[in-house]
Amino acid sequence: MPNSNFIVERPLSPQDFERYYKLRYDVLRNPWYQPKGSELDESDATSIHAFIQEKGEAIACGRLHFIDEHTAQIRYMAVHPSHQGKGLGKSILLHLEAKAQEQGRSLVVLHARENALEFYKKCGYAVKEKSYLLWDTIQHFLMKKNVT
Repeated sequence: MPNSNFIVERPLSPQDFERYYKLRYDVLRNPWYQPKGSELDESDATSIHAFIQEKGEAIACGRLHFIDEHTAQIRYMAVHPSHQGKGLGKSILLHLEAKAQEQGRSLVVLHARENALEFYKKCGYAVKEKSYLLWDTIQHFLMKKNVT
């Protein structure tokens, strides 16, 4: 169940984006010694971003972008390690799925890290296939969910 004690927001100010990208880097890149900037990509400017803050720090985040007129993709899902297991990831995921529906997309896809498969399965996603091995270390799986 999502955590209703926290509010999912869009980062709007430069300070919001700084906190948002810091969490993406700290959780998804830094543990594998990736350089600063690797948490960014060319779709950020046209994507829908969502995050949850506590005491001026981002503690959960995710991003949605559109692949085609039917399909949206969720990327960069991250929850600060001290806040995992509290429903924050599910809150971000549900928010982004709702945004996909609002924009007329019926299918949401994502490439889940192996350690997140059970989380996404519990949220209604189905594994379709192994997709790629990031940095020769982190196996990802293509997952899909119909959101209509």
